[in-house]
Amino acid sequence: MTDTPEGNTTPEGPRTVPGPSNPQPPAEVPWPRTAGDREARAGDLSDSGPGALDEAQLSGHGDMDPESFRRAAHAVADLMADYLAGVERFPILPDVEPGDLRRQFPAAAPEQPEPVGDVLADYRRLVEPNITHWQHPAFFAYFASSGSGPGILGEMLMATLVGNAMLWRTSPVATELEEVTIGWLRRGLGLPEAFDGFFTDSASTSSLIGLAGARQSVPGMDASGDGLAGHPGLRIYASAEAHSSIEKAAMTLGIGRAGTRRIPTDAEYRMDTAALEAAIRDDRAAGNVPCAIVSTIGTTGPTSVDPTDELADIAEREGLWLHVDAAYAGATALLPERRAPFAGWDRADSIVVNPHKWLFTPLDASLFLTRRSEVVRAAFSLVPEYLRTLDRVRDVHDFNEYTPQLGRRFRALKMWMLLRYFGLEGMRARLREHLALAARLADRIDAEPDAERLAPVPFSTVCFRWRPARFAGREDEPEVRAELDRLNTALLDAVNREGRVFLSHTRLRDRLTLRIAIGSIRTEERHVTLAWERICEHGRRLAQA
Repeated sequence: MTDTPEGNTTPEGPRTVPGPSNPQPPAEVPWPRTAGDREARAGDLSDSGPGALDEAQLSGHGDMDPESFRRAAHAVADLMADYLAGVERFPILPDVEPGDLRRQFPAAAPEQPEPVGDVLADYRRLVEPNITHWQHPAFFAYFASSGSGPGILGEMLMATLVGNAMLWRTSPVATELEEVTIGWLRRGLGLPEAFDGFFTDSASTSSLIGLAGARQSVPGMDASGDGLAGHPGLRIYASAEAHSSIEKAAMTLGIGRAGTRRIPTDAEYRMDTAALEAAIRDDRAAGNVPCAIVSTIGTTGPTSVDPTDELADIAEREGLWLHVDAAYAGATALLPERRAPFAGWDRADSIVVNPHKWLFTPLDASLFLTRRSEVVRAAFSLVPEYLRTLDRVRDVHDFNEYTPQLGRRFRALKMWMLLRYFGLEGMRARLREHLALAARLADRIDAEPDAERLAPVPFSTVCFRWRPARFAGREDEPEVRAELDRLNTALLDAVNREGRVFLSHTRLRDRLTLRIAIGSIRTEERHVTLAWERICEHGRRLAQA
């Protein structure tokens, strides 16, 4: 693997001028200003053979020295910036089949060191073009997870510091900056001071923690101490549209998939509260123990909104834990004028919002909030002697006591940088633009005789299918239903194989449904227009086939 990196020919404006707050690097270190400077620096790393190895590689001792690191880091930063500047040149889905890529890598690790330039050349050749390009502005599948520039810079600094936020003493600033940024986000979302929280890796982990708190809160049980053996079956209630992570949490917590009751939904895919109350009554009569209700604000398929305020009433009346999964849509609560769907979430026992979904934070970053920190701590706290803090009088926030993990990443650093760079108002402006783009797309679909929107659009995700006008009014006929599923499966494949946009699907009322989820920080009107044009062209062609 000795290919050299491609030269960079992308024009670039001037970089930050060195000054009192941006000091000039030492004279012997290149200060990059132009594409030519970047090419020259890349050349320093592109030589092959023993002469291209640095001192640490040749001696077999210690780490890469700081100046070698500086040169390599500049080259890596250029690769990163060039990728973000030119990501649209890539097909979003690489044209590969399973196993194609693995065969291009050696079966065994190298016995001898290799030049950094060779490694970066292989990155450009093998890795960068063969990723699914989540950073592409026409990535409309699933829920977007785009990493913004300041968030990426925070990730770089986080990796440099290796700040393990498991205990206050293992990284005081990691702990206290997490407290600060959690407070910033909580206030920005309009939630009361009663909520405390921390960052986890994903909504799956955050929901697991919330439901562990629910399990721990059951009267007459000490699940973390005694386990579940000998106790009646616990029950968790979630809508038919709730995320699969709720069932996975139940599996992990010993409640099991059988302990997760999927409650039917109404015409707008919201949990049916009458069906929920009936399920709770039935479970109590059967000797089971209702434990928690999960309200989803922005479900994974249609992004529907469960009636959280009504569910909070039921939870209070029945003595159940209320967990709110707002992993995707929770970002919208930053907009005071868009908080109606969140009515009642301030009454929840736990909440999850994922900054790495719609707050432009690089993976991973999930915000977990709870009004019952002491119960969550009881579910996970286990402090062996070697983890005790003995030399501080004041209480400290040791976040590992609230999670399954001991070691924790310094996620607050990238969140702090991102929030300071954009400001809350900058975040709000981008969210409003995405909401407007989705609303305009929904209008286009509604105006197209050969398309059919299949769900409301409360946020920035639009669910629809291609339905030729000749099938209007006959959609429930078995033959027509099957034909529409076949047509839309072929349409999804045709659009995605082009590589210019990327869509995903779901099933709503057993109808194959296409989804366009707008959430990338790089998405503009032209990308949404392109997606709709490609859908219309392929839809009309396939409908005539």
